[in-house]
Amino acid sequence: MEFDVVDLSRLQFAMTAMYHFLFVPLTLGLSILVAIMETVYVMTNRPIWRQMTKFWGTLFGINFVLGVATGITMEFQFGMNWSYYSHYVGDVFGAPLAVEGMMAFFLEATFVGLFFFGWDKLSKVGHMIVAWLVAIGSNFSALWILIANGWMQNPVGAEFNPETMRMEMTSFFEVMFNEVAQAKFVHTVSAGYVTASVFVLGVSAWYMLKGRHLELARRSIAVASSFGLAAALSVVVLGDESGYSASHTQKMKLASIEAMWETHPAPAPFTLIGFPDKEARETHYAVEIPWVMGIIGTRSFNQVIPGIDQLVTEAESRIRSGLIAYDDLMTLRELRAETPEDVRLSFEDHSEDLGFALLLRRYVDDPREASEEQILAAANDTIPGVAPLFWSFRIMVGLGFSFIALMGYFFVASNFRTGRFPRWALRVAVVMIPAPWIAAEMGWFVSEYGRQPWTVDGMLPTALSVSHLSVGDLLLTLAGFALFYTVLFVIEMSLMLKYIRKGPVEDVDETDRWMARHEHRLRTHDGRGPFAEPGSATGATTPAE
Repeated sequence: MEFDVVDLSRLQFAMTAMYHFLFVPLTLGLSILVAIMETVYVMTNRPIWRQMTKFWGTLFGINFVLGVATGITMEFQFGMNWSYYSHYVGDVFGAPLAVEGMMAFFLEATFVGLFFFGWDKLSKVGHMIVAWLVAIGSNFSALWILIANGWMQNPVGAEFNPETMRMEMTSFFEVMFNEVAQAKFVHTVSAGYVTASVFVLGVSAWYMLKGRHLELARRSIAVASSFGLAAALSVVVLGDESGYSASHTQKMKLASIEAMWETHPAPAPFTLIGFPDKEARETHYAVEIPWVMGIIGTRSFNQVIPGIDQLVTEAESRIRSGLIAYDDLMTLRELRAETPEDVRLSFEDHSEDLGFALLLRRYVDDPREASEEQILAAANDTIPGVAPLFWSFRIMVGLGFSFIALMGYFFVASNFRTGRFPRWALRVAVVMIPAPWIAAEMGWFVSEYGRQPWTVDGMLPTALSVSHLSVGDLLLTLAGFALFYTVLFVIEMSLMLKYIRKGPVEDVDETDRWMARHEHRLRTHDGRGPFAEPGSATGATTPAE
């Protein structure tokens, strides 16, 4: 079996990135849910909500620590495995990562300590503010990282400098408010909210099946289903926004997701299911829904979505244009100040296609020496793996609609059926716990694999972005990362399962103070109301309540 430096570098980054994202969505969502629970505690002063905040906050803390540990590794990889990428776009890509570190991560990390160790040192309102600052910091971290990633998908606010041979930022405002970045941010954080909601719902359902911590479980289900239903609905809406953005920023990705080989008359149909065949350039046994793709992708009835074949032809044309830019660039570097003005003007006219000429470096050292066959091969390289994208997208979407159904059912049951749930529904909630992670990983696969063969779309091919490392170096570090991350995964699962089995720890002092304040009401209450333990005929209360 032959190993390739580019493929091994991609595999290593994909492994570490997708592993890291196992922690990110739960961190994003749990931070908000914990802040909501503490807000309810401050408003009602009921100990059960403080107990809930501490319990789910503990699980958040475990997940947060391991998420930080795995995230740091990724940033180092930019310098180790992707050094030319870092050199080429570091002026642009490094800015949002630096802001993330200064503004968001330090905010989040600082207030995490106050959250866990400040219960008896801060006022209730002060501690609640800390909880919200942790949540805001977590979401700000995602914002700046997704701004950086969004620029890789749609490189705006920057231009290539032939003197330095690097991309240089021209507008931080354009980078920050890049439409792809903003769509990715809201879509990603909403997916994180769904992940945490399904997690809280599933763990709470497990408690109810075991007959343990029933009051915490009922309230947690009520909060998670309400928050999760809103988040699941927003994921669908915001995912549609990402698709609309791709229709004019990453046309090849959109066409590959839909396995749309030929350009259809507007509005294009949506392929519900089928079996894409890249060699034959067709989708076998396709089941199509007329008009839907055109309406969703372009929000119009008359705008055409180009098919893969048309986009390959356009890529071939851009490769030829890029060859002119490449030839002019070599002249600029050779003559420098003595370069004729017509060469400079020619380079400016064709510079946007320079990246397409660099696709030929896979076949020949000097793109100007490429044959017609090599130009055609480079144009076909712009097609990512259609079948993996096609199916990954449909798995993600199918799971997304299942989350709406799950959250909708428990939302209705929590609010209109007095919090009683059939055992089959509770079992479904437990089984669904891993599903949001599968959907999230499929989403990132579609986003990143669909960008190939580019590291920066249309500008820098992935094959040129890697460091000069040996296959042995990459195999060694890949094995090391796999082993290290496996150990971290075992630690994460062991700690999470340990504290879930242990359950919430009763806050005795706070409960005693609450019961003392309500002693008269506890003695005189004889009906079934807010102080009654569900299932009790006498209306007696439990300390947790």
